Amino acid sequence: MGKRYIVITTIFQPTKAVKEFSKKDSFGLIVVGDKKTPFDWKEDNTVYLSVDEQKKCFPNMEELLPCNHYARKNLGYLHAIDNGADIIVDTDDDNIPYKDWSFPNFDGDFFEIRQRSGFVNIYSHYSDQRIWPRGLPLHLINSPDVKIHPNELDKKEVTVGVWQGLADQDPDVDAVYRLVDNVPCIFKKNGNIVLPTGTLSPFNSQNTAFRKELFPLLYIPSTVTMRFSDILRGLVAQPIMWAHGYQLGINEATVYQERNEHNLMKDFEQEIPCYLYAERTVEIVKKAIKSNHTIATNLMNAYQALEKNNIVSSRELHVLGAWLESLQNNLCD
Repeated sequence: MGKRYIVITTIFQPTKAVKEFSKKDSFGLIVVGDKKTPFDWKEDNTVYLSVDEQKKCFPNMEELLPCNHYARKNLGYLHAIDNGADIIVDTDDDNIPYKDWSFPNFDGDFFEIRQRSGFVNIYSHYSDQRIWPRGLPLHLINSPDVKIHPNELDKKEVTVGVWQGLADQDPDVDAVYRLVDNVPCIFKKNGNIVLPTGTLSPFNSQNTAFRKELFPLLYIPSTVTMRFSDILRGLVAQPIMWAHGYQLGINEATVYQERNEHNLMKDFEQEIPCYLYAERTVEIVKKAIKSNHTIATNLMNAYQALEKNNIVSSRELHVLGAWLESLQNNLCD
């Protein structure tokens, strides 16, 4: 089955989620620390990358990443890749896996929704609640056009590049939902679905698996807010995936979230770029990439176009350049 790794960032002592993931025998667990992480952090069956260890292993990349930012997770990905990863799973320290936590194969016959252009609300396939994922453009929340209906699913042989698993109880929603409603959600066990080329959904870094061919797309940008960073990653990734024959898969909830404490108004402030730039970002990326380019080249071209359109700063291109260079080098001994 190849080498599989789980990557988590934390500023807390080992949480319940971390302890549970450390017991997954078929996965290696990598935890990335930050300046706020307790200095004596330790957990069995876990590789812990302290700030000092990050500097030792990835000096060129580390010095470009801000402290106390989610983008330091990039260093955990690099460690997994350096150790021969074939699959990398993203999750957080407050997402607790169910006993049957797993991801489907990346290649096979899956239910694909019929093609449509633009965003869909993936939560509508798994819940009757008025609920939507973080990153869905706000003007689409009440639109019937983004709902997924059972009669528009056809089984096809597809190649999935990224699996986005859902999270029960306190799923990945935006601050608008939490400020206005905030009703917990237990999603229906409706299996998995795949989105066709041209049809997209925001995807996050909370219960998400990447196949080896798409490891460059793991890159989390560091010059945007933390609540936008993984959403921007997913918006950039999907057009590039389509150009190279890969699709986004959605899997039913296999974790439940006991969310760490958040200031919802600060979350809202950090999410403003999600509300303003989601659709624009996708259009910019689609115009910047070409199917005959490599994934790495398309990623750089996408971010160069985003910089020209003031979605990211020029500094992002330097960090991305270090990321792509690190992928080609022997990293940490």
